[in-house]
Amino acid sequence: MKIVIAPDSFKESLTALQVANAIEKGFKDILNNAEYIKIPMADGGEGTVQSLVDATNGKIIKKEVTGPLGKPVEAFFGILGNEKTAVIEMAAASGLHLVPQDERNPLITTTWGTGELILAALEYGVDHIIIGIGGSATNDGGAGMAQALGAKLLNQEGKQIGYGGGSLYQIATIDITEMDTRLQNVKIEVACDVTNPLTGPKGASAIYGPQKGATPEMVKFLDQNLNHYAEIIRRDLNIDVKEIPGSGAAGGLGAGLLAFLSAELKRGVDIVITATKLEEHIHGASLVITGEGKIDSQTINGKTPIGVAKIAKKYHIPVIGIAGNISNDSTVVHEHGIDALFSIVPRVTTLQDAMENAEEYVTQIARNIAAIWNFAKK
Repeated sequence: MKIVIAPDSFKESLTALQVANAIEKGFKDILNNAEYIKIPMADGGEGTVQSLVDATNGKIIKKEVTGPLGKPVEAFFGILGNEKTAVIEMAAASGLHLVPQDERNPLITTTWGTGELILAALEYGVDHIIIGIGGSATNDGGAGMAQALGAKLLNQEGKQIGYGGGSLYQIATIDITEMDTRLQNVKIEVACDVTNPLTGPKGASAIYGPQKGATPEMVKFLDQNLNHYAEIIRRDLNIDVKEIPGSGAAGGLGAGLLAFLSAELKRGVDIVITATKLEEHIHGASLVITGEGKIDSQTINGKTPIGVAKIAKKYHIPVIGIAGNISNDSTVVHEHGIDALFSIVPRVTTLQDAMENAEEYVTQIARNIAAIWNFAKK
C-alpha cells in the first residue's frame, strides 16, 4: 500500500515537511508496513522556497540584498535538488513585513533586492527560476528589479530614476542592452494567483496600494505613474503589459517580469506540482493526504489541497484533508476532490495552544484517520 502525504505548511506553526512527518508518524502507529511518500507542498506564497527545497533535497542560500526601503536586509532563495532550478520568494527581499508600519510608503519602496536575488541565483548556473510574488511592500512595477539586473530606466537627463513607484513618471526611455545576458538562457515562471491588471480601478495601486501605506491621493498618483511606465514599456520594449491578467500582482512586479524577463505567469500550486513531480508520485497510490493551516471556501481558489486533490482524482484515489481550522463553509471542497476533512484540534482550546502543539495534534489525528482507514479496508 502506497500512501502519499502532500500538505502545505501550517503558517507560523509548522513547515510543510514537519506536517508531513507528523502525519507519517501517526499513520505508522497503525499501518507500519505501508510505503509513505512525503511531498512538502506550497502554492507560491510564503513557505514555497522551504517546501520545494525540502521536497527535492535542495538547499537554502542566504544573501544580503537591498530591502524595500533601500537598506540592507538578509534574504534567501532556494536551489532545488536538480541544481538547475532556483526558487525565490520576492517577499524575502521586498516584502511588506520588512517595513515597519509607520514607514510604509509605496512611493519609495523598491523591488531592487528581488533583482539581486535573481542575480545571485544566476551565479549557481541555473536555467530555470521560479518566483513567488506575494506579500510585496512595493508599487514600482518591478522597476527596481529591472535596474538591479542591468536595465536602464532613464529620465530626460539620461540618468537612472530613483527608487519607488513615485519615480516612475520620470522615465523617458528604457534601455535593456546591458541587462545580464545569462537571463536569455533562463526560463522564468512566476507563481501568480491574482488576475489584477496593472492599472485602473482593479489595478495594483487601487487594490493593493492602501495596505502598503498609500493614501487616496497617493493611489491616484501611483496609478498614473504605472500607466506612464506601461506606455514607455510598450514603446521601447514592444509589449503591452497594462491589461494582462496578473500584471498588477505585487505592485506591478508581474508586469515588470513579463516585460523585462519574458516570464510566464502561472498558478502557484501548478508550478509546485510540476517541480515536485507530484503526479508521478501519486500514480498508483491507495490514499492521498493533504492539508493546510485553514481550510475554507477560499481553498478552492488555487490553494494546495485542491491542487493535490485534482491530481489524485485523475486516478480515482481517495483524498483526506487535515487542517488546524475547518470553517463552516469548507464543505465546498468536497465538490473539488477532497473526500473527508479532519481538524487537528482535539478539544476547545486557544489559538496559541493549537499552534504550539500542532505537531502533536497532527500526529494524533493522523493516527485516528489511519485506524478508521484500516478498519474500513478490512
